[in-house]
Amino acid sequence: MCDTGDQQTTAAVIVKEQEAIIVEALKDITSYEGEDAVFECRLSRETTQDAQWFLGDVPLQSNEMNEIRVEGTRQTLILRKVTLEDCGPISFKVGQHTSAA
Repeated sequence: MCDTGDQQTTAAVIVKEQEAIIVEALKDITSYEGEDAVFECRLSRETTQDAQWFLGDVPLQSNEMNEIRVEGTRQTLILRKVTLEDCGPISFKVGQHTSAA
C-alpha cells in the first residue's frame, strides 16, 4: 500500500508454487510372493502438489498392505507381502507428470 495522505493505492503479490517434475523415474521390480516390493521416484523439488500412487487404475493409500512415504523429494511406495494378485502396472502421478513401472 502507498498512502500520500489524500491518495492511496494498493497492490497484491501472488506467489505460485513452482511445478514439481519427476527427475528419477520408477523402475520395474520383480519380487517373490510374500516379499515386499519397493518403488521409488524422485521429484525436482519438495512439493505440496497432489501426488498419487496407483496399482493399475486403483489409487493407493497407506494402510496395512501399502506404505506411502514422502521424504523430501523422494516418494516411496512399499507393497507389503505381495501376492500374485499384485502383479500389474504401478504408476505415480504429480501434477501433469506420470512415471510407471
